[in-house]
Amino acid sequence: MGINLVKGQKIDLTKGRSSLSSVMVGLGWDPVEKKKSGGFLGGLLGGGGGGAEVDCDASVLLLDENGKLQAKKNLVYFGNKASQDGSVVHSGDNLTGAGDGDDEVINVNLNAISPSVHKLVFVVNIYQAKQRKQDFGLIQNAFIRLVDNSTKEELVHYNLSENYAGKTSLFPGELYRHGSEWKFSAVGEGTSDLDIGSIANKYL
Repeated sequence: MGINLVKGQKIDLTKGRSSLSSVMVGLGWDPVEKKKSGGFLGGLLGGGGGGAEVDCDASVLLLDENGKLQAKKNLVYFGNKASQDGSVVHSGDNLTGAGDGDDEVINVNLNAISPSVHKLVFVVNIYQAKQRKQDFGLIQNAFIRLVDNSTKEELVHYNLSENYAGKTSLFPGELYRHGSEWKFSAVGEGTSDLDIGSIANKYL
């Protein structure tokens, strides 16, 4: 089992783990009205009012040392599945979240990340949140976890236990450089940003 983090906690991923080169980042949650046993993204049906679907999208922004997006390709989401340097790859959009396990996955090759990239910010949005009048009050059991792709060992698990009602974007965590090491920070912040595009614009 990975180390369970709390909000605001940071952990050094690579110190004492020199062989760590690639991690799988899984982001998940359940709909409030339709609980799934063990399902991360498990179902995402019946979460909205009147049984509407809640389509959640995971994304990642690759930022430079000044906290800026240097290129559009460094916004990785369902519409752009790989970063400019090829180090970050999105597994693809899951519209329903059907089934147990990691439905939306982002793979990160730490050794291939461009030296100009200093931080990876992970974000979850509700697709068409405004039009569908949906927010993260319809979602529970949100979490982010990191797994060593070589050994399949879960390194970190962070449960976002707060009430995010009224929020339409969620920032579960960040990967960032600290000297020659990579660290992970459990962020757990919700915002009122309506889509990943408006979030990305803040980092230009």
